[in-house]
Amino acid sequence: MSNLNISMPPALEQWIEARLAQGRYADAADYVRDLIRQDQQAAQEDGRWVRAMIEEGYASGVIDAEPEDVLKEIMARLPDA
Repeated sequence: MSNLNISMPPALEQWIEARLAQGRYADAADYVRDLIRQDQQAAQEDGRWVRAMIEEGYASGVIDAEPEDVLKEIMARLPDA
């Protein structure tokens, strides 16, 4: 495992100390590793969502109408703002 040195402004350092005081993390490195794991998981979930939206788009087929006509139809369905 490699070491990584990070400079922190005092406010962030205080935040880390407060989180450590709650007892969930052994030290600052443990806290940072957990944050990175959470970020990795969120990125994977975002990727799955994007892929699902792309698949949904492909599955919906192709519209023969002009884009302007499709937008007008969508706009007509919106409630007045």
